[in-house]
Amino acid sequence: MRAIDVHAHVVLEETFGTAGAHGPTLSDEDGVPVFRVGAYCLRGVRYRGSPFMDPAKRVAAMDAAHIGVQVLSPNPLTYFHHVAAKDAIAFCRRHNDALAKLLRAWPGRLLGFAALPMQDVSAALDELDRARELGLLAGYIGTDFGTLLDAPALDRFYEGCVARDVPLFLHPAPAGIDGPPGDPRLGRFDLDLVMGFAAEETLSVATLIYGGVLDRHPNLDVCISHGGGAAPYLVGRMAAAARKRAWAPAAIKPDGAFEERLARLWYDVHVHDARALELLRSVVSDARLVYGTNFAGWDQADPQPVGALGETLARNAARLLRKPELASP
Repeated sequence: MRAIDVHAHVVLEETFGTAGAHGPTLSDEDGVPVFRVGAYCLRGVRYRGSPFMDPAKRVAAMDAAHIGVQVLSPNPLTYFHHVAAKDAIAFCRRHNDALAKLLRAWPGRLLGFAALPMQDVSAALDELDRARELGLLAGYIGTDFGTLLDAPALDRFYEGCVARDVPLFLHPAPAGIDGPPGDPRLGRFDLDLVMGFAAEETLSVATLIYGGVLDRHPNLDVCISHGGGAAPYLVGRMAAAARKRAWAPAAIKPDGAFEERLARLWYDVHVHDARALELLRSVVSDARLVYGTNFAGWDQADPQPVGALGETLARNAARLLRKPELASP
């Protein structure tokens, strides 16, 4: 069965300059590529001429990695969740148009997730509808956009995902790009990527469960990147809080209630270590795991530690994406 990679970001030339003063732009400074988003600059990453921007190179690299299908998602540097809604809407529309055009040139190999302007729920649902008409499969958003994931204001968005029968994918963005700065201690040693992302993913898991989102929307499918951050390791402590703390909703107080909800979320298995994967499997079971690589990114693992689990991951991805045909050999 072909591997289906659901964690693969894309950078699209057509999107440059479409978010107003925030760019994004890609330039060359004395031979060093510089990707700018607002006041943030990423130096030294060669997007042009790489699988991020060249689909032929991407597919060739997929073949070398034995990946049959990739679902391309927005670059986390360009979620634009904290900018003015009009700029985010303009960027998301151009991103989704350009991505749909790219996918049409690679049928059977490349699929896509939609960028959504989450600072405006109505606009996000409208863009989700438009993106689905273009052939994109689901929304792909950050973990922090100024509204808590369990806020009542988002219930309409979650209801919309369920009504449309589409999953929702969550992946963090580095703090401070277009929104509030993060913990300054994470500015050293690339800890914003190494640990900051895991913290955001863990917070997302906790918020969705403790905040009652999964109980209010029992048919909502949410997939969280990098194995849910530290949630598998913290399962005992998080479950104890659900049972014992005064703020915990009654629904998650019974023994096993927290763990049951943890196992209802979906997770990609981009966790870098076979021991971490085994912990994830033991906590949530194989039924909610999908393959992910951060393809061509700094931390792409080669090979991914999935072994015989590969066929299960492919079948799961086909189910999560509502694309049963992908489960065919």
